[in-house]
Amino acid sequence: MTALLVVVGALVGAPLRLVADRVAARRRGRGSVVGTLTVNVLGSAVLGALLGLHDVDPAVVALVGTGFCGTLTTFSTFGYDIVRLVEERLVGRALAYLAGSLLLGIGAAAAAYVVTASI
Repeated sequence: MTALLVVVGALVGAPLRLVADRVAARRRGRGSVVGTLTVNVLGSAVLGALLGLHDVDPAVVALVGTGFCGTLTTFSTFGYDIVRLVEERLVGRALAYLAGSLLLGIGAAAAAYVVTASI
């Protein structure tokens, strides 16, 4: 049953990730990191909120945490974007993206965790 819940969550998370990338590419141009940054920060916030809740059913963690957040967010594209920016000699932009992603992602997860843990 757990595997099925992960798949169901992934059926929602993966297409949303694709849509975010396409929207960012349309608005900011091909190669934009905005789509990846957006889904990674959003996924971090959702996961932080979920884990901040008390006594969450493991089925919900599988559905939302592993399935949805696991396919919405992407470490591989984040890493690829960093390498691509460095190869394009945009080291400052790569470092800003790296630092911004870490700060925003961890900050979003922590803030959401604190908010839901206090409920």
